[in-house]
Amino acid sequence: MLEVKNITKEFTKKINKKDKITFLADDNISFKAKPGEIVGILGPNGAGKTTLLRIISGIMEPTKGTITIDNMNYQDNEIEIKKQIAYLSGNTKLYKDISPYELLQMCGNYYEVPKDILEERINNIVDKFDIRPFLHQKIENLSTGQYQRTSIARCLVHNPKYYILDEATSGLDIISSQVILDFIKAEKNNNKCIIYSTHYMEEAENICDKIIMINKGQIITTGTPKEIKKQTKTTNLRDAFFALVGGYHE
Repeated sequence: MLEVKNITKEFTKKINKKDKITFLADDNISFKAKPGEIVGILGPNGAGKTTLLRIISGIMEPTKGTITIDNMNYQDNEIEIKKQIAYLSGNTKLYKDISPYELLQMCGNYYEVPKDILEERINNIVDKFDIRPFLHQKIENLSTGQYQRTSIARCLVHNPKYYILDEATSGLDIISSQVILDFIKAEKNNNKCIIYSTHYMEEAENICDKIIMINKGQIITTGTPKEIKKQTKTTNLRDAFFALVGGYHE
């Protein structure tokens, strides 16, 4: 079980040499996610999604609130938690001078995956994401779709229980996007917990069990896609979002 409890993140921004302002990227956010569940974090750019996912993955500390994963917190169990999670963003940077195969080996060694298990796991991952045609090319020469498939493939090497995926299909072609979405659904069936952030409402509606809509750092509604559409008397999540925020204006 992953529990996000009263997470708040405050940032300070300079507006000139003398003055500065503070603002909340996330404001008192709470929810739970369980094994075998895909939880969609939806909202426009700047809503606070990426900040929230960075806090959940232990990359950033909250100003207030706690993250608990399998009854562990980052303060006391950081290494143990990070062995159980995989984090991916749409702009994750990979080493450009090595191949996908070398990257997968490096990640496996980092997580201390036994050599015999690692090789078998890499072969399975390579087939799952159709990486074999470019397995030994330098990463700097890969297309955007090949790069993102390689990036998400590295998340599987240590067999995590929790996936934290931030805009995983952003900017991808339809084939690469579908490969990643199929992977997400398969991992759900493997009883993994997936936190999936996106601004593609239709995509989330198709794969998510539960939706958490965020706007301006705050949760504006939570529920299944069906429940949210019923609540807002709409037929899709895009219209539901605008119904909740009062239209297209900021």
